[in-house]
Amino acid sequence: MKSDPKAPLPPYLSIDPDAAMATLEPAAGTEGFRQIAHACASGRADLASRGLEENGGRSLRLFSTWEITRYLIPVATGHFRRVLKQNPDLPQGRSETEGGAKWFTLDEVLRLRAHFGSQGSRAKSYLPYRPEGAQAKMVAVANFKGGVGKTSTAAHLAMSAALDGYRVLVIDLDSQGSMTSIFGGKVEDEWQTVFPLLARHYATTLQKDNQRRMDRGEAPLPLDDTLSEALEIRADSLIQNTHWPNIDLIGAQLNLYWAEFQIPVWRMQSRGWKLWDALTETLAADGVLDQYDVVFLDTPPALGYLTINGLAAADILLVPLGASFLEFDSTGRFFDMLHSTFSSIEEAENMAARALGREGLSFEWDAVRAVVTRYDGTQQAELAALMQAYLGTTLSPHRQDFTALIGQAGEQVQGIYEADYRDFNRETYVRGRETFDETYAAFKALLVGSWRRDELAGQAAAE
Repeated sequence: MKSDPKAPLPPYLSIDPDAAMATLEPAAGTEGFRQIAHACASGRADLASRGLEENGGRSLRLFSTWEITRYLIPVATGHFRRVLKQNPDLPQGRSETEGGAKWFTLDEVLRLRAHFGSQGSRAKSYLPYRPEGAQAKMVAVANFKGGVGKTSTAAHLAMSAALDGYRVLVIDLDSQGSMTSIFGGKVEDEWQTVFPLLARHYATTLQKDNQRRMDRGEAPLPLDDTLSEALEIRADSLIQNTHWPNIDLIGAQLNLYWAEFQIPVWRMQSRGWKLWDALTETLAADGVLDQYDVVFLDTPPALGYLTINGLAAADILLVPLGASFLEFDSTGRFFDMLHSTFSSIEEAENMAARALGREGLSFEWDAVRAVVTRYDGTQQAELAALMQAYLGTTLSPHRQDFTALIGQAGEQVQGIYEADYRDFNRETYVRGRETFDETYAAFKALLVGSWRRDELAGQAAAE
């Protein structure tokens, strides 16, 4: 193939050193980082404000009769309207125009669902399944590769579960606070994050250690101000309401990252502290697992102590990844690190347990699934099929498509379930929502199946 003598040279071959130097700004110092951070904060506040009301708060949009009967309550539209007419005490909705479609708040939708659940056909399932007396299921969404849709997946699953009628708690373990921003959380410092719960768990362990020290005639280790303050904090004081009536939040902010440095210090002081149980046990002790149906844990993109706490607490582990070689490779290394980390904890604990004649430690998850996100079937079908062949049932057969709706909703600083379908082409909305509905359906099958397995195991144990 002959080269074209008139073709311009590639741009990287024609860079003049003096011209390049002329466009270069002065050398940067640490103060420059502060200025960049300030600029980002200002821009972030501007973007976030576009989804806020005049008073600075956020509100969830209304839901039309069409949406309710298609997506939320499985009844014919005509029957839905007849039930409202026959029961004037039920929410009647509001019309934006004379004789126009009726619109309802999600609170009103939940009330309507409860009515259909108690008065409607027994052949239909109006209320979401959860066995009587079962505790909430905790779901960790994790991967140490960034950009795989981890936070977006967790947020949309939380919204899906809320629309389905579940009571949801979202816990942001990532100091970047992206999940907190999605749900409009306000977090001033680390004392409004999970940090005090971890500190309280350690302080309780230290108190028990000190009692044993005193029994042996040794001096106790002092509890500093941080630990003393943490002993007074309960999970309820950290939980924030969101603009979703049945989604609450324990948020995160940058100072939460301090926990990654503090936790190993505490571990050195008390080798007997089971740091991986800190989140699980404090949430259980404070009754959080009885107040909610599903708890979503959004973890940092790293296998640090906060992620270990989230993974150890989880009943279900979801690992989002893209259908690319690098993400497949990185996810494999993530699972390798999970094996190394948790098997080493089990080995160390079980060595001590055997010496004391106690039952050993064995981590267990109801289900582990990798989920392909931001999928483009025209470009990635072959690689996705190869990934499926190697991972088998570990890789969810449902692949979450990237659609125009997802991109547009992101630009408007909201989840797709928060977007008013009238702002989109109807076909775009239905297709975009469909891929997330299918993602939720695959997840809900894990949730319901694990609850049912627990229920049957409990019945068998009682016989």
